[in-house]
Amino acid sequence: MNALRHLTFAAGLALAPVDAGGAEPAGWQALADERAVIRIADAIDRAVDAQDWKLARGYFAERVTADFSSLSGQPAANIASDDLIGAWAANLKGGKTSLHLRTNHHVEIDGDGAIVLSNGYAWNRMEGNGDPLWEVWGTYEHHLTRSAAGWKVDGFTFRMTHERGNPWVKATPGH
Repeated sequence: MNALRHLTFAAGLALAPVDAGGAEPAGWQALADERAVIRIADAIDRAVDAQDWKLARGYFAERVTADFSSLSGQPAANIASDDLIGAWAANLKGGKTSLHLRTNHHVEIDGDGAIVLSNGYAWNRMEGNGDPLWEVWGTYEHHLTRSAAGWKVDGFTFRMTHERGNPWVKATPGH
């Protein structure tokens, strides 16, 4: 079974497209680290959309530098991760739902630090005041640090490139 797993992994490497930037991870640990940090960035979206706040919180360090300035107009701030998750939970509750999608991941790993850059799309939906949909496109940057507990997000930036839909849905917490 172990030989089959190694053969499958080697075949995956052979068939994988070459990074256009020319920077390929070297070795098993680098590949595992790259996959782990991408998985965390994607898993945050799934947890938020499922409104599983305990799961979402588990991906973050105790504190996070959060920058949603392009979306909110507020400057970046270093806050307790419990507060970030609490704000998301207060906004996305009841009849307000969301969907987050992410693609085109680019990973940079430097020792026990990593950055995941990706393109994203999200929507929020809530009935009650006209068009029930608000959509946003942009880029994400997750900064992660490896500790004894594994990789944890300690920096999170969203840079909006476009939005459309009902601003009431964006600004109004679910009920």
